[in-house]
Amino acid sequence: MTTFNYITIGLSLTSLIVSIWTFWLTRIKNGQVKMTKPTIIFFGPDGGGERHNKVFIRTLLYSTSDRGQYVQNMFIRLSRGESVQNFNVWVYDDKGLARGSGLFISKTGIACNHHFLLPKDQDNYPFLAGDYLLQVFIEPVNSNPQQIFEQTLKLTKEQSDEMKVKSAGTYFDWAPNSQTYFSHVDVRPKEDKEISDLIKVLTGSKK
Repeated sequence: MTTFNYITIGLSLTSLIVSIWTFWLTRIKNGQVKMTKPTIIFFGPDGGGERHNKVFIRTLLYSTSDRGQYVQNMFIRLSRGESVQNFNVWVYDDKGLARGSGLFISKTGIACNHHFLLPKDQDNYPFLAGDYLLQVFIEPVNSNPQQIFEQTLKLTKEQSDEMKVKSAGTYFDWAPNSQTYFSHVDVRPKEDKEISDLIKVLTGSKK
């Protein structure tokens, strides 16, 4: 057998191994659910000062494999100093608002709004001034919760005070050119209040 034949066989075996490895990674292995950096993050009341505060994000969830994964729940953990609070009532919009009851995350991904609220029997969470660590968790089927994103955010005293006076919320908008979030306080628009009323129905909240 000539040297050329050995090289040809070696290249063929290498190509076969790469093909098998790629097939396993994309078709057989479950892969991971990941998310893009949210274009917007919101801290504030769910449509008005009389309602509980919530956290809202707009993001794309996607799978690293062709198989995709089923996610049965999501929640946000918000930390400020020694204070830790889970926002575990999940509502998302996918051709209409729906109480979080499971999503199939494919390789192409799904982009939607996610609302994270407190249980209706829990005391309201005050957004005090300080540095916050926001962590996003998913709960895959038959698996423990997994963290897929975290971001530090700063809420100034002026913003915190203004939120209390105006019953408004603070928006954190992602600026890709500067790779940072810019924050501003704003009163929820009318359409957001209508959304919050629908969330109220979906979550069974009477507040």
